[in-house]
Parts: sequence; structure tokens; C-alpha cells
Amino acid sequence: MRHDLKVPFAEKDQAKKLGARWDAARKRWYIDGSLDPAVFARWQPAPHDASAAAAPAPASRRAASASAEAKVQVGSRYVALPRVCDCLPWEDCDACRLQAWPK
Repeated sequence: MRHDLKVPFAEKDQAKKLGARWDAARKRWYIDGSLDPAVFARWQPAPHDASAAAAPAPASRRAASASAEAKVQVGSRYVALPRVCDCLPWEDCDACRLQAWPK
């Protein structure tokens, strides 16, 4: 059985010497069932510790970031200019330049 640990960075070498392992996907130190948890008692997270909760699976992180990327974020000073022709927005055609930015 796996036991997650809350090991400060300064103490990571001590935990590693005792047999703790690093889970890169969850970014957390842990021990498996073959080791004695009493040796790692000082790194056992408190039950009410918010950081002790299991990290979400990498797939759910990807899904959350994909939904955040899909949202269009517009600044408070954004002004949508009227479309004059069917050119791409990043192309600088003469018709769009003359009608969108009158002098």
C-alpha cells in the first residue's frame, strides 16, 4: 500500500536514504507497503492538511488546462473592428486598412 509523504525540499535527501521514492507525475514523495511507516512519521501529512490531498491525475489536469485554453479572454479595452472583407485577421489588406482605420 502506498503512503504519501510531505517532505520539505531541504529534507529530501534524508527521506531518500531511508527508502522514500519520488513520484514525478504527482510531484510527491511516497513509501510503499514494504517499508515501516513509523520511520517516516515526521513526514506524514496531517489529515486536515489541504496539500495532503491526492493530486489530480495527469489526465484530469490536461482536461482542465484544455478547457481553460478554450475560453476567449478579452481585455477591458478591446474593440472589435468591423470586418470589411474576407481576408484573415492577421493579413494586412488595403481594403481593411483603409476602412477600419479612418484618418
